[in-house]
Amino acid sequence: MTTKCSKDIEKDVCELKAMVKSQNKRIDELIKHIKDGCNPEEPQELESTLGNMNPYIECLNPDILYHLNLDTVTTDFPKVFGDVRFVCLGGTESRMEKFANYIMKEIGLKMSQSVQLKNISAEGHRYALYKVGPVLCASHGIGGPSISIVLHELIKLVFHAKCQDPVFFRMGTSGGITVEPGTVVITSEALDGQLRPVHEVVVQTQPQLRPTTLDQDLAKTLRSLSNPCGDGYDTVLGKTLCTNDFYEGQSRLDGAFCDYTPEKKMAFLEKLSQSGVVNIEMESTAFASLTSQANIRAAVVCVTLLNRMEGDQIDAPPARLKDYDTRPQILIARYIRKAMYGEPPAEDSSYTCDCSGDQN
Repeated sequence: MTTKCSKDIEKDVCELKAMVKSQNKRIDELIKHIKDGCNPEEPQELESTLGNMNPYIECLNPDILYHLNLDTVTTDFPKVFGDVRFVCLGGTESRMEKFANYIMKEIGLKMSQSVQLKNISAEGHRYALYKVGPVLCASHGIGGPSISIVLHELIKLVFHAKCQDPVFFRMGTSGGITVEPGTVVITSEALDGQLRPVHEVVVQTQPQLRPTTLDQDLAKTLRSLSNPCGDGYDTVLGKTLCTNDFYEGQSRLDGAFCDYTPEKKMAFLEKLSQSGVVNIEMESTAFASLTSQANIRAAVVCVTLLNRMEGDQIDAPPARLKDYDTRPQILIARYIRKAMYGEPPAEDSSYTCDCSGDQN
């Protein structure tokens, strides 16, 4: 008959054997490291791949990304955003929400039907921010000042998250120069209102001209992913004029004020065409300058809503504008698919967007 005492002794013996076995295993590992001349190393923590960052960022505790409604105390940036590889920006919240749902499907992610994508920055009441796996989708508003604000904070976001070589895209709408409405333009060079490849920033009363460098290999790769025959529209590489104004800055005749003639307007557009400009919008110089300064590969992809040589007002039917609006998104989705899986999708999605264009 087994007594309680013998059971306790048996249990103690088993525990002792397990402990000895574990210790012997650890001793064997240490002996092996000594023989091999190496010591166990802790995995090294990744550092951000961005460059030229503000040296005072490290002193900010917390760093408050005010317009995105985020800060480094309440959010663990490496944990939440560390896997981000692509940052896609577009003008409106509705456009970026539609793109977020579209890219989710394109990269094969699934979400429960009872769950909706969350606008991470909703409480900030300025910009929209959606995260879909490795893709971050953000709205940027209209014009250089608006996109520069969100870019400063998005660049700090990926810096704090220690993202590795993220690629930034600006997608949107534009006015074409000599090209057909619906043409997709990949910006080869972003020019300011004086046709300079710079973005002017006035710092403490002094103007600074910062280069608007975009990644040419990225632009060419995007162009190679287009399929004019299958798509039914052209995708071209060309220079982009970026203006500070939708009306006079773009030489329109339909603004509240106009002190030039139709002849001078046409002469200006002809000059643009001869300079290699194929479209006009309002964000590319700030986008190109800020991403370049941080050593971020970036591209601008816009669709043309009209040919400015033929008129100033956007009067295409809403259904056609909705179709135009999806075209840059389809091309960028092809790139993301190719980068993630090695090849573009076999068939394009029949995705349609019911949000209106930025019309700039």
